[in-house]
Amino acid sequence: MGRELERRGAPFRQPEWSALALSLAPTSVRDIHLDYIKAGAAVITVNSYAVTPYHLGDKFFTEGEQLIKTAAKLAFEAVQISNKPASNEHNSPATVQIAGCLPPLFGSYRPDLFDAKAASAIARPLLSAQVDYTDIWLVETQSSIIEASTWHKLITEFTAAQKETAQKPIWIAFTLDDGQLDILADGISTPMLRSGDSVAEAVQAMMALNVDAILFNCSQPEVMDSALQVAKEIIDKTSNPLQLGVYANAFVSKQTHKQANAQLRQIREDTTPENYLTWAKLWQASGATIIGGCCGIGVEHIAQLAQHLTARS
Repeated sequence: MGRELERRGAPFRQPEWSALALSLAPTSVRDIHLDYIKAGAAVITVNSYAVTPYHLGDKFFTEGEQLIKTAAKLAFEAVQISNKPASNEHNSPATVQIAGCLPPLFGSYRPDLFDAKAASAIARPLLSAQVDYTDIWLVETQSSIIEASTWHKLITEFTAAQKETAQKPIWIAFTLDDGQLDILADGISTPMLRSGDSVAEAVQAMMALNVDAILFNCSQPEVMDSALQVAKEIIDKTSNPLQLGVYANAFVSKQTHKQANAQLRQIREDTTPENYLTWAKLWQASGATIIGGCCGIGVEHIAQLAQHLTARS
């Protein structure tokens, strides 16, 4: 969403990232959702990723909940529009689900900043403002097991307090350490999260929590397959039905130590829709049943996936 907003000339800058458009250009957010649906996306994600204190500062505590609700409504409106006969065109799937985005609460790629005691105050508005509009809880870009486990606990407690008749599926997406691409892509090194936790440990921890899907996101395409293979090997030894997924980014290798809310990362020129499809076919062969795109993966990429990937149950 964020880089697509930038590409279309919508308000977009750091530190607010994609949250800026929620107040200055909300129709742009809805239109981008709709274009992804028309391209064939079966799941769209609420544009609430940057609605955290890390991106908004103290404004989160005064305006955050309303911004999150706006984001959720925009996704819901896009799905409603796509369901109208005149709009049901191109590759639009018959049923589109909305994933409520539950982002890193203390910053992307910063497991060192995680504070379990302060997590609840940030998580509450993200849950309460999205619950009425979403089908799935998508916990994104988790750098450590403790981050993901804390989110799972908060979701479970929130659901129990709301007395919902059914728990929404919980998808947990981990971001991988992609700092040594050549070693990881060649399968020489053990795939790790950005905290140093191993993928194997993360998968086992999430299986113990009975999550519905484990995904790998916001890392470069080359490192995804090794993580998938580790996860698939562990899951295959059990009767656990959880799904695996991937949605990579198109960032160039991180060459500076600036924070994720202090710069706009460059986009790789070789992550074309055709090349991304090649990676996606590899991920599907390794067991991924949920495949999408993260930062820098645009509408054209999703159209390629929707057109060429063979559907799997």
